[in-house]
This record gives sequence, C-alpha cells and structure tokens, in this order.
Amino acid sequence: MTIIKTEDLTYTYSIGTPFEKTAVDHVSLEINEGDMVGIIGHTGSGKSTLIQHFNGLIKPTHGKVFIDGQDIYEKGVKMRDIRFKVGLVFQYPEYQIFEETVYKDVSFGPKNMGLSEKEIDERVRETCSLLGLPDELLERSPFELSGGQKRRVAIAGVMAMRPKVLILDEPTAGLDPKGREMVFSQIKEYHHRSGSTVLLVSHSMEDVAHFAEMILVMNHGKVFCYDTPPNVFKHADEISKIGLSVPQVTKIFSILRSKGIDIREDVYTVDFALKTIKEYMEGQ
Repeated sequence: MTIIKTEDLTYTYSIGTPFEKTAVDHVSLEINEGDMVGIIGHTGSGKSTLIQHFNGLIKPTHGKVFIDGQDIYEKGVKMRDIRFKVGLVFQYPEYQIFEETVYKDVSFGPKNMGLSEKEIDERVRETCSLLGLPDELLERSPFELSGGQKRRVAIAGVMAMRPKVLILDEPTAGLDPKGREMVFSQIKEYHHRSGSTVLLVSHSMEDVAHFAEMILVMNHGKVFCYDTPPNVFKHADEISKIGLSVPQVTKIFSILRSKGIDIREDVYTVDFALKTIKEYMEGQ
C-alpha cells in the first residue's frame, strides 16, 4: 500500500527574482508503507526540500502530495494531524531541545497529541530504552548529556509520537563512527519493531547501502532512480558521474569488471561481496 505519493511535485524558490531556483522539478513518486528508504543526492539535489513537503512544511509551487491517500492541501485537511502522522527530524535536532529534563522533552510531542499520562509515560520509557537512554537519565537535564545522547533524546521526541512515517535528515551528521553506527542500528531496530515507514536522508551512499531497503537518488531536483539497492548499484558508473560516491566495495567490483572479470556489478556491502566472490570461485 502506498503511504506517500507525489504527482508532478514542483517547488521553486524566490519566484520572479534573480535568485529564482527550482529545487524540486516535476517529481512523481510512490513510497510504500513499511519501507525503509534511503534518500541521497549531492548538495543542492533537492532531497531536503522534497522531504519538507511530506508534512506540509513547504507548500508545492505545483503538483500534489498525498499522505496515506489524503491530499494534504485539500480543503478541510488539518495540517496538525498530518504532522502527527509524518514525523520529521531535522539535521542537528539537539539544537531544538528546550525542556528542563529528558523526560519532559521526549514527552512534549505525545502531550500535544492529547494522550493520557499513562500512555505518555509508556511511550517515553519505551522509546528512550530503544535508543539506549536508561531510566536514570530521564530526570536529568538534556543539556548535561553528551552530544550523541542529546541527538538520541531529540530523535526520541519524534519517535514517541509513533508517526506512520518517520523522516530523518542526516541523523548522524557530526557524530563519530561509533555514534553513527549506534544511531543507525537503533533506527533500524525502531523500523523493525514499529513497522512504520522510515525515510533516511544522507549524503553517504555507504550508510544508505547498509540500512535501506529502497534507495531514492536525487539529481538537480529530479528523481535519478528509485529502486532496490542491487538495482541502484548496477548504475554505479552513472551515479559517480552525477557527483555521488558509491560504496568502496562497489568501486572494487566495477574495477574487476573493467579488467574483464565476469562478476556481478550490483555488489554494495562487504557481506554481499564475500558471498559473490565465493560463488564466482566455485564457478571457476
């Protein structure tokens, strides 16, 4: 079932000025419920502008956006309800933390949904536990925590609303490798447990290759491709030409093919590479 659909979606900044620029250019797209989608593109490709349409932060210059079958700009639609259904975590979300305690910050969204105190408490504790934030941190000021913990508190505040669609814009920006791996693993676990649709915006094809079930590649405001990881990485050479770096292991297999070795070209993880090499050797 389709959870997000766009029809001829276009957004142009600064119309009628010398700075006029079309950031999203006639995008028609369907994302299925329950998918974990990686959205990738170079700076200026339109990926961040695109996702801001999905919960009504930006109104299209032209075209339509449907969430769960509902045209979100149709007369009578309450944008508040759409934003509870589609949760958006911006880059560096820890800068938006403002409450006195971790508990209050994570519970802010669920409270605004009008939930009971019991339901709010269950959601806060369950979400914090999932993100590796133990109960003893809940009454501490979030400003006393490490950078990685603050990031997880901010993400927990959106997850606790249990949106049908969770969108994260560069959720690991600025974190060290260990912190990045932890956050990605927790997002993947959240997706597994909740069954919700997760959209993960990243500039790193390596990260997307490890976690996404579908990959959307944006280029100059248009959809370059939207497919499964193996099918996307069949186009490794074309992806490189538009300024994106494919995973190192994909580059290696591309070089092997250029040397005349008849080996598959859609390899994108180390585990996949080991399996492919084993199959190739057994076939010799």
